[in-house]
Amino acid sequence: MTMAVEIKNLSKIYDTKKAVDSISLNIKEGTLLSLLGVNGAGKTTTIKMLSGLTEISNGEAYILGKSVKNDLEDVKKLINISPQDTAVAPNLTVKENLEFIAEIYNCDDKEEMKNIVNKFSLDEVLNIKAKTLSGGWQRRLSIAMALITKPKVLFLDEPTLGLDVIARRELWKIISSLKGKITIILTTHYMEEAQNLCSRVALMDHGKLEEVNTPAGLIDSLGNYTVDEFAGDETHSHYFHSREEAIAYLSGLSGQASLRETTLEDVFVERAGRHLMPS
Repeated sequence: MTMAVEIKNLSKIYDTKKAVDSISLNIKEGTLLSLLGVNGAGKTTTIKMLSGLTEISNGEAYILGKSVKNDLEDVKKLINISPQDTAVAPNLTVKENLEFIAEIYNCDDKEEMKNIVNKFSLDEVLNIKAKTLSGGWQRRLSIAMALITKPKVLFLDEPTLGLDVIARRELWKIISSLKGKITIILTTHYMEEAQNLCSRVALMDHGKLEEVNTPAGLIDSLGNYTVDEFAGDETHSHYFHSREEAIAYLSGLSGQASLRETTLEDVFVERAGRHLMPS
């Protein structure tokens, strides 16, 4: 399978600080990959380098074989980005926003426009000014605008940040429907989002790439079952690869405890460590 994105020893240095520190990663076409980490981990900076929004300090990055450093104009024809701060024109209607982007990129495929409107359920708000939409609807519009150009690689930077639970899950359905059709690189610090949506997860900490695997693979490496042991205000978690092992351990405890399935959040805390704090 063709590699959609190839990253080789990629770094971003601001003065003396390394925001991204020599990361290397290959992403196959059709993958939905999450860059997962707390604020300051280097997720957004990585996306900005890959999309040409900020200069690469060291290393190389390729989008479908095109160098981000040397062939940026060609790369821009292959990608689009929905930034953390929605890129909608507030005083334009939803329809005008879509048409504006289509005109900029010379996209005159009316059928594709109709398909995107339907996919994102935008028909009911087409004539409403963007500034009057809720955060969830503005985020929908922002992603729809990014898809108008038919990108091969789509970058979604914190797509559900600040949304309520219902709006977040509605957007998950839309993003999930794109799986396998295009390559998506999504940044998030929501563990549940990465676990439910993504085919692969890349853990980032202080600009470094700690580990890359499927959500299930990351969880399995820690243990699929968790026994939480409660001692006063503290909780001590113990991980087991089989339910039988977990039950056997639980039955031997005299204090309060519970059994549950391990989540990606457990992996995040245990694997990357409790040193995972914003830089």
